[in-house]
Amino acid sequence: MTHEELEDAVPLYAVGALERTERQVLEAHLLSGCLACHASLKEHQSVAVLLPFSLTLTQPPRAIKAKIMAARTPAAAAESVTQPPNKPSLEPGEWMNHLFPPDEPSPASLFAWVTGVVLLALLAGGGYFAWDSYTRIAEDTTKLAQLQTELDRTRSTLAERERSLTASREDIQRRTSDVAALKDQLIQREAELDDAQAQLALRGGPPLRAPQDELGLLLRTPDVKAIPMAGTTMAKPVAGMLLFDARTKKAWLYAVNLPACPDGATYQVWAIYEKPVSVGLFCVNNGDTSHLFVTPLPNFKSAKQFVVSLEPVGGRSELSGPVYLSSQLP
Repeated sequence: MTHEELEDAVPLYAVGALERTERQVLEAHLLSGCLACHASLKEHQSVAVLLPFSLTLTQPPRAIKAKIMAARTPAAAAESVTQPPNKPSLEPGEWMNHLFPPDEPSPASLFAWVTGVVLLALLAGGGYFAWDSYTRIAEDTTKLAQLQTELDRTRSTLAERERSLTASREDIQRRTSDVAALKDQLIQREAELDDAQAQLALRGGPPLRAPQDELGLLLRTPDVKAIPMAGTTMAKPVAGMLLFDARTKKAWLYAVNLPACPDGATYQVWAIYEKPVSVGLFCVNNGDTSHLFVTPLPNFKSAKQFVVSLEPVGGRSELSGPVYLSSQLP
């Protein structure tokens, strides 16, 4: 039989439908080591074992056995008696047990099994080590990110404090310069006041009031802000100084060389916001060369400028008279 004929007989062998002679030939072919026929037989046997489950059992007729026995001829019976019994062949599927004994595993298969177990253990250990390393790296990365955030916040706080410190230093230097300039102006005004007092004494006039002592005390107070005031074009010899105490919210206006108030007129102090707002009234008498005016001033920081004008007695609700003193806030 050719190989194609043997391969076509494999399905019949799997279901036990081959004659003895054909079965023996096919079994010899399988024992020779044909891999294609081995694989085909294995596939067909897996299907053949399921065939009985799909069949419907049917009771055979009672007379069939008698018909089968009667069909046998005496010659066939004699031949079956005289022929020596052939050596029984392997039943379908039994030759596989001779090729692959199930109870005696080979050393090669045992080595492969041990190698697989070792490789599985190595893979499990490597996987655990990789997972543990990844977890630690993730935790370290999170901690580093938190530390970087705290560091950036600290740097921002330090930079803000440095800016605040620089601004405070600049403000202190500016105030120191203002105080020095005010002290120079105060010394000059005191010299002018002493000169005027000496001239008045030579002429036999009344002594002058000297508010410079109180003014000097205010200039030495740290919370007091001093703003110089200058005379306008119509009153150039006039000068003044406005001091504000942030603690008591009071303002002191020290004016020098203001002309005496004419009859029916008075000096009015204005704080310039969006529009002029009256702060208070004062009058300079004949013979006075200086005057100290005190008034509450809670909105000092909002003012843009302070001026002193000459208004009718009782003052006005709006600035209308000539301006004698003017101050521009820094």
